[in-house]
Amino acid sequence: MLGGGMRGGAVAAPVTALAALLLALLGTAPAQAAGYRYWSFWQAPGGQWAYATQGPGTARPGDGDVIGFRFAVSADSSDAAKPRGAAGFGPVCDGTPAKDGAKRVAVVLDFGTPADAPDGETPPAARSACAQVGEDATAGEALAAVAKPLRYDSSALLCAIAGYPRTGCGEQVSGPKKAAESASPKPAAGSGDEGDGVPSAGLIGGIAAVVVLGAAAFWQARRRRG
Repeated sequence: MLGGGMRGGAVAAPVTALAALLLALLGTAPAQAAGYRYWSFWQAPGGQWAYATQGPGTARPGDGDVIGFRFAVSADSSDAAKPRGAAGFGPVCDGTPAKDGAKRVAVVLDFGTPADAPDGETPPAARSACAQVGEDATAGEALAAVAKPLRYDSSALLCAIAGYPRTGCGEQVSGPKKAAESASPKPAAGSGDEGDGVPSAGLIGGIAAVVVLGAAAFWQARRRRG
């Protein structure tokens, strides 16, 4: 009995090692794309931040409204980070007297965290300002009144507020590294490397097959010895 057990252990050892390798590969695969780095636009009905349903170029806030902008990495609108400043009109605009033919809009700017900043850039401190603009002005015009320079891309996507960030516009970010940093030609199918250090489905499947075959060989060896 003891001798048979030792022979079975010798066959099972490579199987156990291969299984451990498979688990290690599955456990160390890096995270998928985290999202996009961009300025999100917010409004504050009832004093609570809500993701805007229109862009700042078409939304027209009323007198006494609050709008906010937050720079962050977000996967989509449901994941977007809200401005961290309070969504209140009074603290921002009480010191700006009303004027005929104009409206006052509180503008809250959150430049985000260092973790979300592009390489080599530091986010400015958050701030707010009272924009006094024409009665028909859009949110984009209110923003321009208090936070120039603004930068837009050719598709009218808001890329920078008050000059931040200096470059980039809605670029994709993957895991802890930006997509632009890890962009490289993908290897040919079946090479066992899908880029970004992720083991391919073929590689994982191959290892799994080896584990299964090794286990089958172990049981066949035991039956022959039995």
